[in-house]
Amino acid sequence: MARSSVHEHLRAQVLTPDGLDRSLRRISHEILERNAPRLERLALVGVLTRGVPLARRISENVRQFEGIDVPVGSLDITLHRDDLADEDPDLRGSDVPFDVTGRIVVLVDDVLYTGRTARAAMDALLELGRPAAIRLAILVDRGHRELPIRADHVGKNVPTARGDRVLVNLKETDGEDGVIVVGD
Repeated sequence: MARSSVHEHLRAQVLTPDGLDRSLRRISHEILERNAPRLERLALVGVLTRGVPLARRISENVRQFEGIDVPVGSLDITLHRDDLADEDPDLRGSDVPFDVTGRIVVLVDDVLYTGRTARAAMDALLELGRPAAIRLAILVDRGHRELPIRADHVGKNVPTARGDRVLVNLKETDGEDGVIVVGD
């Protein structure tokens, strides 16, 4: 059998659409349990791009589970990233239609890797006000932290190699749900 001359990558599906949905339901329940009885002070802020639909889904889950409407905002962290010094940033703009001061804000993102995105998100959020607490909800934690940051709520821990890529697909942005790890 001849080997292909095209460089092939190993692909492993780590979350199916059902698995992704279960992970988000579990995260939603954890957020409710951790923040009761102060749910009226709860807010969700998704990190652009894929954190926003995840935050909206968590908010919808909370509404279905408890009948509580949790406000959702979106956060553009571009100007707070430490890896764009020589680039012309593509600003998408934050939309946080509520005052974060005094609220319990759950930052939502798709993948936690080095921790630099989470740090940038906290910096951007603190420019908007002073939350009572900031929590971090992540769909996939892949390890390899460079900063002392950990998520409060994790959908799935996925051990990866540094060279791997974690591809999160969401219906809202990609037409389908699922998480795939692509390695060399």
